[in-house]
Amino acid sequence: MTVFLYVLDTLADWEISFLTAEINSGRYLKKNITKPKTIKVGNSLTPIKTMGGIEITPDIDITDMALQNEDLIILPGADTWQSENNQKIIDIVYESLNKNIIVAAICGATFALAQKGILDTKKHTSNDKDYLKMICKNYKGEIFYENKPAVADNNLITASGIAPLEFTYEVIKKINIMENNTLEAWYNLYKTKEPKYFLS
Repeated sequence: MTVFLYVLDTLADWEISFLTAEINSGRYLKKNITKPKTIKVGNSLTPIKTMGGIEITPDIDITDMALQNEDLIILPGADTWQSENNQKIIDIVYESLNKNIIVAAICGATFALAQKGILDTKKHTSNDKDYLKMICKNYKGEIFYENKPAVADNNLITASGIAPLEFTYEVIKKINIMENNTLEAWYNLYKTKEPKYFLS
């Protein structure tokens, strides 16, 4: 599996930090799997700057993405999702959801999916249903909206920007790179802050 992390200006650092750290470190992954490779994808090779002021240089240009079955595309939140610059990745996501490719979108990225019509027929969440309706004039998926921190519907995972932990949980569960008991202990440790889960 390859993990394609889309990077764009004003990327919300914290929203993907749990997920990228666990995938990259491999510290709790199943013993019998190859650690997924993470590739940072940009609209060009020009460095972007996150909300936290960290500069990230893409590994590849979006035109060089070579997606295969069961790959993962991560779409982080950002204040710049309404820019036309992001249309290429949204078009790729639109096509990928009809294949066996997993798409994980959080916060502002869900707005871009809604605008494209991707959320009109799939269970999903976002930061707020009314806000989603207000800023995405093409959105017609209200009936499928779930007021939860994170929602998985087949190969699409969406999450609120204040739910990076739940987002990570749903993505890791979907890509099946941790044993179930390990994932549950990991999640409960960060959720409850109780050290007993670290020892379980």
